[in-house]
Formats: sequence, C-alpha cells, structure tokens
Amino acid sequence: MRRLAALLLALPLAVAADDIAEAKRRWAESPHGPMLERILPPTFDAAKMPEPGSAGARLTMQYCVQCHNLPNPAMHHAAKWPTIVERMVYRMEGKGNYGTLMFEMMAGVKAPSTEEAQTLVAYLQKHGQKPLDARKYPEAFTAAGEPFRLACNQCHVLPDPKRYTAKEWPAVVARMQENMEWMNRVVGTRPIPGEPQLRIDAINAFLAKYARKK
Repeated sequence: MRRLAALLLALPLAVAADDIAEAKRRWAESPHGPMLERILPPTFDAAKMPEPGSAGARLTMQYCVQCHNLPNPAMHHAAKWPTIVERMVYRMEGKGNYGTLMFEMMAGVKAPSTEEAQTLVAYLQKHGQKPLDARKYPEAFTAAGEPFRLACNQCHVLPDPKRYTAKEWPAVVARMQENMEWMNRVVGTRPIPGEPQLRIDAINAFLAKYARKK
C-alpha cells in the first residue's frame, strides 16, 4: 500500500518534469533563448516543489516555466509575490516594457485566468521566504552574522534560521552558493582586500545556532 501511494505521488512529478523539460526546450531554442536562460538559475526542479500535488504547484509548473527556469517559491517573501505575479501575467499577455519584442517573445505563451493567478499568488505566498525577525536574532546584525547577512541579502530578504534544521541548512546553503555563482553574485573566490568573502562555514554556523530543532 505504501509503495502504491509513493508511486501515485511520484507520477504527477514525473509528468510535470517532462512538461517542464519540453517547455524549456521551446524557449531555449527560440531566438531569445540565451536571454531567457539567464532570468533564473536552473537549480530548482519539480521534485523540490512544496505540496507538489496542490493546484498552486501545478499552476506554477504550468505557467512559470514557459519563459524561464522553474522558480523557487522561497526566492521572494510573501509581500513581494503579488506584484511579481501581476507583472509576469502582464508579460504573458504580450504586454510589458519591451513593446513589440515582448509581444513576439510571448507568442504561443498562455496566461493564467484571474482565478488561476489568485491561486498562484496564494501558493507562492504560503511557501515564500519567511523573513528573519531582527528582534529575535540581533546577532545577525553584528560581526558574527555579517557573512550570513552579506550573502543572503544579495538576492532576497534574510531568511528565518528556523525555516530548516541544522542538518538541512548546509544543503540549502550549497544550493544558494550555486545560484550566486550562476548569477555572478559576489562569492569571494579568492581573498582580495576589501572584497566581501562568501564564508560558508560561518554562514552554516550562524544558521545551525538558531535552526529549528526538528
């Protein structure tokens, strides 16, 4: 019974992964492929989606991969997602700040309905990044928390350390390091006076200190 349940759970993910791969092939092979490829890093896939069987996850994997790699809901905090989805829907409709180019780029792209967009926003907000509460973690704003603060602030709000356990954080940090390297963020590959350094050990130590226990 458990094996059957696992197979039933894995089936939609396998189908979604195939659909995402096909969507990526379409935009990657388009004249605008190189530009679209650079929008989001390719380090997040269908298997990592929270609540993979939900309508929100399905819509994210259906609409958000038409123009770029699959977004991680945690790449933004809840308050930021509505504006982003609104802007993306506007672009999917062939509108936006690129004029005729945007219209051409969106040829064949489908935009979600109003109801679907609302479901998308609710899902992305539910699983969005939970910002760190400065009152609970004053150390984040001291010298000890500087490596964590400098690294994470480059792309999103400072995450709440209790989002993951001490055992889980290193894998998350490693994925974020890949993202930063891919996006040409500061990673401090070699010590240069005055250049911020990506101190992985210090970041993991800070997160482990305040991580969720279980």
